[in-house]
Amino acid sequence: MDNGVSAGSTASTSTLGHIALGLTLLAFGIGHTGVVDGVSAAGSVALATYVGGVALFVLGLLAFRAGDGFDGTAFAGLGAFWFTWAAGADAKVSADAAGTFLLLFALLGITLTAGAASGLFGRGVYGLFTLSLLLLAIGAFADSGVLGKAAGWVAAVAGLLSWYGATAALAHWPTALGRGARREAVAAG
Repeated sequence: MDNGVSAGSTASTSTLGHIALGLTLLAFGIGHTGVVDGVSAAGSVALATYVGGVALFVLGLLAFRAGDGFDGTAFAGLGAFWFTWAAGADAKVSADAAGTFLLLFALLGITLTAGAASGLFGRGVYGLFTLSLLLLAIGAFADSGVLGKAAGWVAAVAGLLSWYGATAALAHWPTALGRGARREAVAAG
């Protein structure tokens, strides 16, 4: 690629990445909750492969190219997680192997939570994602469907938060709570 050709702005890469992450987390979370009849976590495999895996990984590479190390790490790392999760969804692995896989990627979630500089939306999304992975891992080790459903709800909330943050960035909606939201609204008006 010619160095004179832009790979996209950091803002557009970040926004699209958070939309992709939000949609994937929503599908993954709703599938684990069992709240929609006939929709399971296995049903989100195609979305996890292409939107969560391939799209996020490519967006991570674009973010790295634009000089954004955090989004590059987040999106490429999460793309690897979603692609690997989706590729192994039909494989017959032990509950301990699945739990270990989830714990290993929870470490990535902890790193992203600690490194996120975007307040509630960054730390909130990555923190809730990490919590959902930890709950799923413990549920896999303990063979607990209840923990799997709780993890699904946490993942769905993380997905909504990621989606809202990206939508708010595009629509210029407030993303701060309390006094910060009032200052942001006054500054925008």
